[in-house]
Amino acid sequence: MAFDGSWKIDRNENYEKFMEAMGIGMMKRKLGAHDNLKLTIQQNGDKFIVKEASNFRNIDIEFTLGVNFEYSLADGTELSGAWTMEGNKLVGTFTRKDNGKVLKATREIVGDELVQTYVYEGVESKRFFKRG
Repeated sequence: MAFDGSWKIDRNENYEKFMEAMGIGMMKRKLGAHDNLKLTIQQNGDKFIVKEASNFRNIDIEFTLGVNFEYSLADGTELSGAWTMEGNKLVGTFTRKDNGKVLKATREIVGDELVQTYVYEGVESKRFFKRG
C-alpha cells in the first residue's frame, strides 16, 4: 500500500507550538523537535504495524482500522483512540486519558512525502517525512 516503507523525518512546521499546547515542557520540546524520528509502516488490509524509532525510544504499534487501542506518546501522555481510512488519508482520533481532550492526527502521501498533521486545542502542526 501507499504508506508501506521507511520514512525519515525531514522537517517540522509549528511542532514546538503543538508540543507546548500539549503541555510538554521547554526542554522536552527542544529535544522533541530534533528527535530524528523514523517510521516503518507495514499495511496488510485493515491491519497496520508502525515501528517508531527515535533518539528517545523504539516502539512497535499494531492497530486495525476502526478499532480502539491504547498508545503512549514519547513524553508519557496516554491516549486511547482509533485510526480510520478516509479516501487516501489515515485519520486518527485520540482522547487523552489525563484530561479528556482530543488529539486529531492524519497521515497522507503528498508527492514523495508522508505528511503527518496533528491538531490539538486549535493548534495545528505538520511533520514531513521522506522515504529512506
